[in-house]
Amino acid sequence: MNPARTWWRARPLASQILVWTLCILLLTVALGGFVTNRITGQVLDEQYRQRALGVATTVAQMPEIATALDAHDPAKRIQALAEQVRAQAHTDYVVVTDRDGVRYSHPNPALIGKQLEESVEALDGQTHVGTDPGSLGLSANAKAPIFDPEGNVIGQVSVGILETAVLTQLGQQAWLIAGYSALILLIGTTGSVLLARGIKRATFGLEPAEIASLLQDREALLHGIREAMIGLDDHERVTVINNEARRLLTIEGTALGQPIEELLPAGRLRDILTGKATGVDQAVITDDALLVANRMPVSVGGRSVGAVVTIRDRTEVEALVRDLRSMEGLIQALRAQEHEYANRLHVVSGLLELGDVDQARTFISGVADTSRSLGEGLRARIEPPELAALILAKVTIAAEQDVHLTITDDSRLRQPFLGTQELLTIVGNLLDNAIDAVVGQPDEREVTLQLDDSSGIFVSVTDSGPGVPAEAVSDVVRDGYTTKEARPGLRRGIGLALVARIVRRAGGTMDVFAGPGGRFEVWVPATARGARGEAQE
Repeated sequence: MNPARTWWRARPLASQILVWTLCILLLTVALGGFVTNRITGQVLDEQYRQRALGVATTVAQMPEIATALDAHDPAKRIQALAEQVRAQAHTDYVVVTDRDGVRYSHPNPALIGKQLEESVEALDGQTHVGTDPGSLGLSANAKAPIFDPEGNVIGQVSVGILETAVLTQLGQQAWLIAGYSALILLIGTTGSVLLARGIKRATFGLEPAEIASLLQDREALLHGIREAMIGLDDHERVTVINNEARRLLTIEGTALGQPIEELLPAGRLRDILTGKATGVDQAVITDDALLVANRMPVSVGGRSVGAVVTIRDRTEVEALVRDLRSMEGLIQALRAQEHEYANRLHVVSGLLELGDVDQARTFISGVADTSRSLGEGLRARIEPPELAALILAKVTIAAEQDVHLTITDDSRLRQPFLGTQELLTIVGNLLDNAIDAVVGQPDEREVTLQLDDSSGIFVSVTDSGPGVPAEAVSDVVRDGYTTKEARPGLRRGIGLALVARIVRRAGGTMDVFAGPGGRFEVWVPATARGARGEAQE
């Protein structure tokens, strides 16, 4: 590579801008000065020609000149008049000649009486202007005819202003142009320095090569990570966005430069991105996924430049966590049953040691009938066996926490056209919330479940807890809203939001009633058959 080019590219951006700007200014000023000088010269030439024409016409119309010329000027009057006019009009010469070109006046007296080298142009009776080489040098010249009383051309007046006078005035104009050019150069140089400093400050002192390298690194990082990332400026306009963010936020088309309010509908997701909803690892539920978002303000050099939002798709992970929690619930139910049956075995063992075999037989028969009747009753009225097992497990878990969970006698669910997983999510979350609401209550701890499939699927869960405050009725189904204390490894504010999403996608309704006493009702129409399997959370 050319060493000079390498050296030039190694120069700081501010120096390159300054040099290029100065070169452009110098070229522009030089061309402007040249063009202005040419135009000014042409204008001055034309002005001097018109001035000479005015003087020549005036002299040609003087009666003394015509009379003296017609009489061949015996008194030498024409020379005196011509010199007088020349002095007053500040011209370089006023030459009067007859029809034959013989001079009657001239600044050089030695040429008076001698004939012109060129022909007499004004014999046609017209004035003429132009540039005349002349005996005194190049001049702006004008010629006017002299008429006798009968109107015949008897001679001409030639008036000229030497080009040296034009050049002198042009030189004065040139100095003025040079002064203005110098001022423009000074202003341009100052502006170039300020512009270079401004660009340096705007690019944080980075050179073009460094900016290009950072851009390449940013693009590689932006689209190489699996997390969604979106950058916003201080006016909440999108500055950067990767493909994963487009997928999770369902943003298509041009997003750069667009306000986030125009790209996302109103809701919790948009509130998180714009910073209205604050916090760390905020959960938000969309129609297709469970997302966890973090918004971090960004400042460079103490100046805010916007914020960066990272979004993770936790749908599968959260599903696994909830499955694990369900397994833990089943284990707790089995442990509770183990304790209960251990106590019953102790009773049977004591009765046998006491020799009361008939009482032991009666006790065992009653326990078996009670357990079998509850399980068989649920299985007979509730079609999905998984749902019946879930309810039975919840009954046991509730009893372990001194909560009485009751399934109404009229509960029926023989047409589970909604997916089993969706039913488990709806009933399981509603029961969990109800049990959690009454645990620790000093009074009675009652939870009631009602199921009905006469016109769609109807699920009602009531409890004897404090219920939902009237001002929070519309917020409890919003993702991220919770009144419970945080637990390690468990994300709060998701359960009811999942239920609300499943119900909404199935075309149903979810009603929340204000306390005292909690009451949640879900209704899903029979047309929700097509929704089976859509929501697997």
